[in-house]
Amino acid sequence: MSKGTLFDKVWDLHTVGTLPSGLTQLFIGLHLIHEVTSPQAFAMLRER
Repeated sequence: MSKGTLFDKVWDLHTVGTLPSGLTQLFIGLHLIHEVTSPQAFAMLRER
């Protein structure tokens, strides 16, 4: 039986790399959005 939590297994399967800052890059294959809050969320991402 493999070790680790379900979260750990999913995280490990989706890890692309680790940045010099120590943050992990993840591959996200599906991004679900809500039509009411999406414009505000994408505006915040553009600002950052």
